[in-house]
Amino acid sequence: MSGRVLHITRRVGVVVGHILVYALIWAGLALLIAAAGIRFFWGEISVGQMLLNLVSVETDGGGGAIVWIGILGIGVVPLLITVGIALWQHLRRRKRRRNGDNIRPHRSPWIMRTVSTALVGAVFVGGTTAFASTVGLGDYIEAGNSTYDLGDYYVEPTVTSDKDKRNLVLIYLESGEATLADDQLFEKDAFVPLKEATKASDGWQSVDDLQQYRGGGWTMAGLTSTQCGIPLKGIASATGSGGLNDLGGDVETYLGGVTCLGDVLDEHGYNNVFLGGANSSFAAKGTFLSTHGYSDVKDLSDWRAAGEPEKNFRSDWGLSDERLMAHAKDEVDELHAEAEKTGQPFNLSVLTLDTHEPVHVYDYCNVDTKSEVTSVFACSMTVVAGFVDYMKEKGYLEDTAVVIMGDHLKHMSAGDAFHEQLDDNDNRTIFNRIWVPGQDENSELRPGVDQLNMYPTILEAAGLTLKDHEAALGVSAFTSKIPDGSAQAMEPDAYAELLDSRSAQFYVKAWDGEDAAQ
Repeated sequence: MSGRVLHITRRVGVVVGHILVYALIWAGLALLIAAAGIRFFWGEISVGQMLLNLVSVETDGGGGAIVWIGILGIGVVPLLITVGIALWQHLRRRKRRRNGDNIRPHRSPWIMRTVSTALVGAVFVGGTTAFASTVGLGDYIEAGNSTYDLGDYYVEPTVTSDKDKRNLVLIYLESGEATLADDQLFEKDAFVPLKEATKASDGWQSVDDLQQYRGGGWTMAGLTSTQCGIPLKGIASATGSGGLNDLGGDVETYLGGVTCLGDVLDEHGYNNVFLGGANSSFAAKGTFLSTHGYSDVKDLSDWRAAGEPEKNFRSDWGLSDERLMAHAKDEVDELHAEAEKTGQPFNLSVLTLDTHEPVHVYDYCNVDTKSEVTSVFACSMTVVAGFVDYMKEKGYLEDTAVVIMGDHLKHMSAGDAFHEQLDDNDNRTIFNRIWVPGQDENSELRPGVDQLNMYPTILEAAGLTLKDHEAALGVSAFTSKIPDGSAQAMEPDAYAELLDSRSAQFYVKAWDGEDAAQ
């Protein structure tokens, strides 16, 4: 009886061992393919960026074919390869048994087992290492040991006066990196049309060396940093947050415990409207906007319902910038007319998409450069410049502030253009232009600030007066005085650690809808 038990135990051990081996092969392949895919499409990212986008992907107007490539590449291919290896091993053992045990193997069994074990280990360790380095897992673990918490530096924006409030137009340029304006590095300065429409001699200002905040680098990070004044962190930081766990579904709020741009403007009577060419449900962008003061969010579905021809859409993202800006002209006409009638100002926010790689050339764009990306950037800037000129011709700039800025630096994934020009460039900054009616031409904006400082800057551009020029972690670029105790007064290394920190207490409140300032 004991012999039978021992036999069964050994058989079970063999089966469990085989299952473990194949599980390691599958996991290693899946992680290796995931790492390669992430690097090709997005470059190195963060754990937070991965998780926030993973739960809210869209096959229509939110990544398109990339979503299916991910499902096939990460979900199906590793499984098929693993099943194939298991089947090959099964048939090999079966053939050996059928031919009899008297056939002497070409190699000693222990050599084969050693080689097989080493190969399985190499696949698993290689895949794990590649994936960990791609998503910055080491930085994420290190951030968990930080003693800093954003809640200690977060400042609830306090508006002391709104008597000078004015209309606001806020335009985000997809991947709008100022470095692309260097015609010594690129075939031409793609920003020339927009520069011509926003000349300093006409009163336009800019923040010199506007920095992407540490840890940022994707659209939702750009939106939330400039409208809420905090780094975008999610699931990993807010462990236990019930609201965030449903982010990919019917989540009711997005950073509901934080006061953002739309909230402040809504409280002071603004009509907030957002226009974007892509699907607003991607990365829960629509939820963020609608739960932070935006009463109207128009996206891909609206443009299709409006009868836009299919040629005006790109299958992976959405409506062309040419048509988006045409709709923006109609929208600003309606909003301005309504504001004049009611006396209540508006905020029109627009997000472009033509310059999102992989490059897509719409019919309206004439490619006159060897690199299609350069021409596409120039075409997008041309239609944005046309919108600015339209507002000037209609007289809207007399009572409307305009803030134009990139949402983040250009991605540097393996599949993107301009690695040679940008990989080792140590002066990568975000393009921006600011128009404030009646602004003193001699005033200068504080240079070198990051995206978190744009939140109070936008509020002050809209004519609202802020206590100490502060909002969240930022201090308005319209002032050179940094309040004592502000995050902006910290030493660079300490500030970097603050932005890296998980700040679990703060983000649990932020995602659960509790007041994160308390």
